[in-house]
Amino acid sequence: MAERTAMVTGGARGIGRAIATALAADGRAVAVADVLVKEAVEAARELERAGGRAVGVAADVTDRASVEEAVSRTEAELGPIEILVNNAGWDELRPFLETDEPFWDRVIDVNYKGCLRTTRAVLPGMAERGWGRVVNIGSDAGRVGSSLESVYSGAKGAVIAFTKTIAREVARQGVTANAVCPGPTRTGLLEGMATSEAGGQRLIESLSRAVPMRRLGAPEDVASAVAFLASERAGFITGQTLSVSGGLTMA
Repeated sequence: MAERTAMVTGGARGIGRAIATALAADGRAVAVADVLVKEAVEAARELERAGGRAVGVAADVTDRASVEEAVSRTEAELGPIEILVNNAGWDELRPFLETDEPFWDRVIDVNYKGCLRTTRAVLPGMAERGWGRVVNIGSDAGRVGSSLESVYSGAKGAVIAFTKTIAREVARQGVTANAVCPGPTRTGLLEGMATSEAGGQRLIESLSRAVPMRRLGAPEDVASAVAFLASERAGFITGQTLSVSGGLTMA
């Protein structure tokens, strides 16, 4: 595949890091963009040690100026961004009646508006050049709902709808947009929520039993789907929502 430049938000850990690794394995130059700057730099160095081209950049998706600076630095060091993976996310397991407006604002700002900010910064260049891939990490919570994740589910549902609209608007410019929706996936974020929230561990155990494959997903499972949708092979696939859930959801 061609060495195209990709930017992965939230790329320092978990699913994002696995996505960055998969894209680098496909010969992409990768910007690992994260608020965890030291970890992003180390992730990029690991990709370089494996023979790739990469850079770790600071990126706070809740701050427009930070996003624009991350895009500028990426393009200065690696070239125009032709692949954008909106992976940055945040949540805590809480019943809706135990949430408040500041919590709503944070969940929406990171998970939905963060996606808007990065896409707005990168999409004009893709459209002008006539080639691009936008892959937004949604969630099966945004498709079917999820107990203790009411606001997160709503934000991820918005990401899915936004992805479909963008796909329609830029299809003639050679840009595709698709959403990948992980089911329950074993990441540090999920494990942290499970240990810090009442009932969190029981929820994870019940989810594992509910998955037909009888396990939680691995970050690499999600990364494989993203790498395909970001590839030249997926040029006629746009506006789609792909669940990676071990069969937990099938509609």
